[in-house]
Amino acid sequence: MKAATRISDFTNDRARQRFLGFYRDALTRLWPPFTTTSVPTSYGEAVAYRAGPADGVPVVLVPGAGGSAVTWYHYVERLARHHPVIGLDPVGEPSAARQTRPIADGHDAATFLSEVLTGLGVERAHLVGMSYGGWTIVRHELAFPGRAASLTLLDPGGFGRFGARFWLWIMAGGLAGLTPGPIRRRLAGPVRNATLREDALMPLLPMTMSFRRRLPLPDTIADADLARITTPTLVLLGEHSVLYPAAELAAHLTQVMPNVRAEVVPGASHDLPAHSPDVVAGHLEQFLAA
Repeated sequence: MKAATRISDFTNDRARQRFLGFYRDALTRLWPPFTTTSVPTSYGEAVAYRAGPADGVPVVLVPGAGGSAVTWYHYVERLARHHPVIGLDPVGEPSAARQTRPIADGHDAATFLSEVLTGLGVERAHLVGMSYGGWTIVRHELAFPGRAASLTLLDPGGFGRFGARFWLWIMAGGLAGLTPGPIRRRLAGPVRNATLREDALMPLLPMTMSFRRRLPLPDTIADADLARITTPTLVLLGEHSVLYPAAELAAHLTQVMPNVRAEVVPGASHDLPAHSPDVVAGHLEQFLAA
């Protein structure tokens, strides 16, 4: 995995302030009532948003690449009925966080997440990660085994190399996202990206064009490492995932990991969290209750 040697940031302060103005408004509109905490780490300042009850093991939501806490808005109110919920703005992503030191590899990503949890006073947590966030929480579990009460991975990175199919999906979604609303929404089906129907969030897309993301690509996690993870783990994969053959990976993980439940969600691609929020939330609630 090629190490990141520079930090992620907006191209200028004007671009940052424009993004943050809309972002904070979106959080206020889309999340239930929350409190905000800035968390200093060795890699910069993360931001955490907390909703739900004060007591209990929190559900910590880690977004995917290019994402932020607001991308979890389909889930927060539902999860917060029974659990404290913490949504993260990690450093290196377009959000309210500020990166000051490069994150070079999986060890750095794991250390960063550990420092955030420590800074929040969280000793145990149910960690939930989509895509890049899924890879991050697996790396955290390998580096700090036992700190997580459970792991939930939504079409996660880290289980194979990124191929041309993934990069074409990213480019197609990015181009479609810049088209007028009616066209963008119609394109969501053909390009298999339900995020294009997210009218509440799509205005953020052109603003993120002024953000330079400089985080490492997820490396592939070896089977021997996966076999060491005994924490209860839920893996949800999109049937049409552009990362892996979903059914094959689900079967493989069931063989390799000692305490995993791997499911394939029909109709979804790598857009799984936006495509099937009710299905994902239902699986997650059952998993947490168990």
